[in-house]
Amino acid sequence: MAKQTETPDQPRLPGRKAQAARNDGLILEAARAVFLDDPSAPIAAVAERAGVGISALYRRYPSKEVLLRTLCHEGLRRFNSEADAALEDSDGWRGFVGFLERVVEADVHSLTVRLAGTFTPDETMLPDVVHSGEAGEELVRRAHASGRLRPDVGALDLGLILEACSAVTMPDPGRTAELRQRVLALMIDGLTAEGELPGPAPVAGEFAWRWERRS
Repeated sequence: MAKQTETPDQPRLPGRKAQAARNDGLILEAARAVFLDDPSAPIAAVAERAGVGISALYRRYPSKEVLLRTLCHEGLRRFNSEADAALEDSDGWRGFVGFLERVVEADVHSLTVRLAGTFTPDETMLPDVVHSGEAGEELVRRAHASGRLRPDVGALDLGLILEACSAVTMPDPGRTAELRQRVLALMIDGLTAEGELPGPAPVAGEFAWRWERRS
């Protein structure tokens, strides 16, 4: 077998760093599963699910607070990555729809629904929060410019749509994914409809109360 050549884009990590990176991925994956099921679960449940020692977990995440914050920050970064990719599309409507489909598939907003209020966000998240708002505004602006998006939809409505999709859950993860995309498709049809939506649109800061630490 030919020896795999390292490239500048894919450097081989030293043994301990590679193991630490693997452990970090296992911990975050386990934390997502554990805390989406039960936000009050102890951090030891994450270590057990990840198959790592509790000391290894604490070396990377010194508290449950830090782990929850990191988990949600990773979800925010995924949202931003998908938004940035959508803005590369020359077709504003196609980029907008593709963004919604990919974010629903990534299940980013289950983290918001389940974990908001379980930890205190810090200033390290602020640049990504600002970026998500700006990217959402631009996606909606371009979708409006395409002539497909109804005029009374704003960027903050995206959160309502994505959280509604995340509320669909089934015992089978595959079926959950199918039904979420089905619900999203129905909502996308509604985004092109005529008529007026009931009630005023969400306003800036209206959802901020959810991130206040609950006692």
